[in-house]
Amino acid sequence: MTVYFIGAGPGDPDLITVKGAKLVETCPVVMYAGSLVPKAVIERAKPDARIYDSASMDLDQITQVYTEAHANGEDVARVQTGDLSIYSSLAEQTRRLDALGIDWQVIPGVSSFQASAAALGQELTLPEACQTIILSRASGRTPVPEKENLKSLASHEATLCLFLSATLIRKVVRELSEVYPPHWPVCVVEKASHPQQRILRGTLADIAEKMHAAGIRSTAMIIVSKVFAIDDFVDSKLYDPTFSHACRKGRVVEENKDAGADKTSLEN
Repeated sequence: MTVYFIGAGPGDPDLITVKGAKLVETCPVVMYAGSLVPKAVIERAKPDARIYDSASMDLDQITQVYTEAHANGEDVARVQTGDLSIYSSLAEQTRRLDALGIDWQVIPGVSSFQASAAALGQELTLPEACQTIILSRASGRTPVPEKENLKSLASHEATLCLFLSATLIRKVVRELSEVYPPHWPVCVVEKASHPQQRILRGTLADIAEKMHAAGIRSTAMIIVSKVFAIDDFVDSKLYDPTFSHACRKGRVVEENKDAGADKTSLEN
């Protein structure tokens, strides 16, 4: 018997992996986060599968389902949103399973930050301009370690993807404004990949008001990044004809090699 933790993706039921979908279709016990996982994902389950909505359950009740399934020799498809490596409660559940001697596996999924980037049609890293993505959240009812405060993270000027922070947008703006100028770019994607998906584009100066006016208070990814304002950037080395790597030998190109343009500055 195995408990399979399955990342169901950000909302579009087709963004679950093939492996994850097959497990939902075949496991005799299916547990899902009903507040976020689309019903279409769970409708894949067998007609006689026992289905549990964990939205109203606590950790003890969830563990009891695992214990009963283990006693019956039944596999469990535990379906959660996004990818289980980020804000998923995976660690606390697997700690219980380890103590009980119950096997478990993780099936990765598509995270909402990836779906948000897709919705924006935006690469979150650009050659020589930004090569780092930070995934974090604002400190609220769930605290964040002091060394991970937003002001500290912003000092790197990396692309900053903030989960679970829509209700704290004014706090986010206040803290980031201690590092960035008012015109620093911000994009917000509400319900990425859902039919109800909405996109807001703005800056630190106006994004809070735009979110308030749109009524966006939950299920939204906040992405703060200079990449949204950079149009001129150098091409990567990956397809540079003069660059050699394991799969291709570089060649001499006679035309103007200065393909890179000056990067847009956000400092002024």
